[in-house]
Amino acid sequence: MPALLRHLYFRVLVGILAGGLIGHFFPDAGVALKPLGDGFIALVKMLIGPVIFCTVVLGIAGAGDMKKVGRVGVKALIYFEVVSTFALVIGLVVVNVLRPGASFNVDPATLDAGAVAGYAKAASEQHTVDFLFHIIPKTFTDAFTGSGDLLQVLLVALLFGYAMLHMGAAGEAVHRFIDGCSQIFVKMMNTIMQLAPLGAGGAMAFTIGRYGLEALRPLALLMGSFYLTCLTFIFLVLGTIGALTGFRIWRFLAYIREELLTVLGTSSSEAALVPLMRKLEQLGCSKSVVGLVVPSGYSFNLDGTNIYMTMAAMFVAQALKIELTLTQQLTMLGVALLTSKGASGVTGAGFVTLAATLAVVPAIPVAGLALILGIDRFMSEARALTNIIGNGVATVVVANWEGELDRQTLKRELG
Repeated sequence: MPALLRHLYFRVLVGILAGGLIGHFFPDAGVALKPLGDGFIALVKMLIGPVIFCTVVLGIAGAGDMKKVGRVGVKALIYFEVVSTFALVIGLVVVNVLRPGASFNVDPATLDAGAVAGYAKAASEQHTVDFLFHIIPKTFTDAFTGSGDLLQVLLVALLFGYAMLHMGAAGEAVHRFIDGCSQIFVKMMNTIMQLAPLGAGGAMAFTIGRYGLEALRPLALLMGSFYLTCLTFIFLVLGTIGALTGFRIWRFLAYIREELLTVLGTSSSEAALVPLMRKLEQLGCSKSVVGLVVPSGYSFNLDGTNIYMTMAAMFVAQALKIELTLTQQLTMLGVALLTSKGASGVTGAGFVTLAATLAVVPAIPVAGLALILGIDRFMSEARALTNIIGNGVATVVVANWEGELDRQTLKRELG
């Protein structure tokens, strides 16, 4: 047992189970533990910007030239869009076959429009031009102290890395300084990750204590369908991609089990971003590819969010007895490809992007989102887990595509 306690994943699992039991049997105490989860995520987010900045800058330096950076970026974006389309299509197919909302008889007049008014307003403000300008921070430091949008950090890091690369020998001192800072930030993150059992346990206690297990029953079919679809996507789509790349998906999942348990407890894929990057480097992916693909994937490769958007939108339509034509469904799917990228760093991003997607189908009232508002917290775990697994697989694939995957290390680590 003492040896088992040394493993972080075991301690996180114990924390999740303990939090769930506290939330179920002592709901008030569970709700009171919310600051533990919030505090842990806040500590992690505090370091994500600096770590991503250092990692991307060092990745550009390791690449040696901007042509390679551009090549890796293009390959990553192509992969993201293709796999995201698969996620959306699978979600659309499953929700049409199982029709989880068909058994509901909801009167649109009874919907609580006020409950989702904030999300609808935020969605209406998400325009393409605004999104593009939002990527540009007001000042250099605002990228780290403002909204916490990783796209802003990514832009600043790309410009900084480009300039440093073209300084030649004069940039070596800066390179060494950034490398030293990166090691310090990673050490800080490793220290914070030791608090993951408390953070995951507190977040789980709050979720169960606040909503209760009985909150799952009325919408269990939607949740079951969503979890089934995520598993299908992971083992069918990502499993096939993994097999073609040379690894088995279930071995990869076992390899990143600590990160998955952290995400499961906190419902935030950001909580495991930095540990995932370290694991991928240990797996044989080059540091430069990891530094470029993982940060961009957290904004552009949201497979779980894509599945959630199509299934939730169709569920609302089915519950309100609204039959959508194939054209309407495909239109919604196409818009979802864009809106899923448009709410990075926005509070309640899943609901904001969903509201923006529904806007293209006027037949579905945005107020219908109130039907799933109560269980959104329970589905966020599956969204976050699918997102982080998708980004991990994407990095291995792009590294292999770029010829920068050490296959001997991959075989040894997953063996």
